[in-house]
Amino acid sequence: MADPPGCCRPCATCLLCLYSCQWITTKKEKRKGLRTTKCDCSWFLFIFCVFLFTLVWLYFAIIILNDFHNFNEFIFKQRKLWLDWSVVLLIATAVLITYSAVLLVLALCLQLCGQPLKLHWLHKTLLILTALVVAAAFTGLGIKWAEEWRSARISLQATGPFLHIGIVGGMTLLAWPLASFIYRTRNTGLKVFLLLVYCVVVIALYLAPLGITSPCIMEENQLPPKPALVGHRGAPMLAPENTLMSLHKAVDCDVQVFETDVMVSADGVPFLMHDEELTRTTNVRAVFPERAALNSTAFNWTDLQQLDAGSWFLERRPFPTVQSLSAGDRYQVTKQRIPSLEQALEATKQSNISIMFDLRPENHSDYQSFVNATLEVILQSGIPLQQVLWLPDGFREQVKQQAPGVQQVYGRKRLQNEKEPLLHVNLPYQDMSSEEIRQYRQDNISVNLYVVNQPWLFSVLWCSGVSSVTTNACQVLKEMKHPIWLLPSSTYLMIWIVVDCTSFLAILWAFLLLKKCSQRRRLAESETDVLLTKINSLMQE
Repeated sequence: MADPPGCCRPCATCLLCLYSCQWITTKKEKRKGLRTTKCDCSWFLFIFCVFLFTLVWLYFAIIILNDFHNFNEFIFKQRKLWLDWSVVLLIATAVLITYSAVLLVLALCLQLCGQPLKLHWLHKTLLILTALVVAAAFTGLGIKWAEEWRSARISLQATGPFLHIGIVGGMTLLAWPLASFIYRTRNTGLKVFLLLVYCVVVIALYLAPLGITSPCIMEENQLPPKPALVGHRGAPMLAPENTLMSLHKAVDCDVQVFETDVMVSADGVPFLMHDEELTRTTNVRAVFPERAALNSTAFNWTDLQQLDAGSWFLERRPFPTVQSLSAGDRYQVTKQRIPSLEQALEATKQSNISIMFDLRPENHSDYQSFVNATLEVILQSGIPLQQVLWLPDGFREQVKQQAPGVQQVYGRKRLQNEKEPLLHVNLPYQDMSSEEIRQYRQDNISVNLYVVNQPWLFSVLWCSGVSSVTTNACQVLKEMKHPIWLLPSSTYLMIWIVVDCTSFLAILWAFLLLKKCSQRRRLAESETDVLLTKINSLMQE
């Protein structure tokens, strides 16, 4: 079989070497009679499936970056080891997707060059391992982090229109090797099957926008106001979480609410702390090594004031932004101590922002005394009570009676037979659909969703009409003056039509061009056979 036009022999030989791990010249290949078998075609299909599998995992890996800090905290609680596992995830995913993509490209190039697809056993082994690793990743995600499946569904509202364009483009490019294979093979049944499957998939893709919905497909004048920002433990990308420095950095980011967590010391002083243990965000192991594993509430206020609540931020670098801190900020970080609730209330009052907090741990035997101590500090602080947003469900009625001006925020959706109408809800962003957000907005219910760090997610929630979002990345979301994209429905319809028509013409061109090349090749082969026959006849005479 002659090499197709544009495919030189050295290129074909190099491709064979990389794909088959054998340096075989095309002449030797012909003498050995190497051909692509059904088994080889099956391995090519496996390569294609593994590539798609790893590509889907890459998409998931990018989506779950929004919540990956929670995973880092979870690993620390279990193993007492801090590492930014998102870097490990992205590097491993990049290696797997690159390997499968290179193999796929090699196979497609070999097909276009008319060379056999003899995949080496080493590549086969690595491909199987790649598929197993990605399958294990998906399984682990489903078992330990099931809410991320809902995050993926939300992400499709942000990426759906662009994924459609990308997939249509991919299927259009696939027309070239498919047409090459169809014009080379003599198996009529296989030809019909492949063409039928390809046509069905392409037609389904052309009609896919009928099922694509996104809150960001709207007119510019319909865009709701930008959601207010709630600083999750302050500004934890710019300063140690739950410290006064973090609160002030959040104020600089124009947050309207400082979200924090409150615990009560053994001698009754409410203070800011998220974890039940002090090991992650203080130097308790160095100061009180024998008591490091105790609950935060087991320490009195004098002991807590001896702890450094900032240096860990520079040592562990929980976010990449730590590297860009100025020298002044780094010095200020080392001076941070655990703040009391009284200090936090005074700072929020001076900054004219609100404070929203959980009271932990809710299963503690002295929880009612914690509520009483916290209420006492709030009432004595002089802060306007409407600036205090109360999250804990325990003893809520008591709080309403003693501090009726405090705003009650509920961590649940409203019920059908709600005795008292909800005014504020605070939920994970996965728990509310765009339709529910719009309905709550129409009913004048303030909806705060957490934790929103990525601009794509913030854009979707902005278009949906959410009131506010809790974020670690207030410095990023502050700069967003507009959702990442906003398309009027008429514009999206035009893009849809243009993409589908362009794709159809490109596919048609690919099949017609390769058909013409195939006819020329067969004609050349026929003329060569005739010439060889005449030469043999003359030699015999």
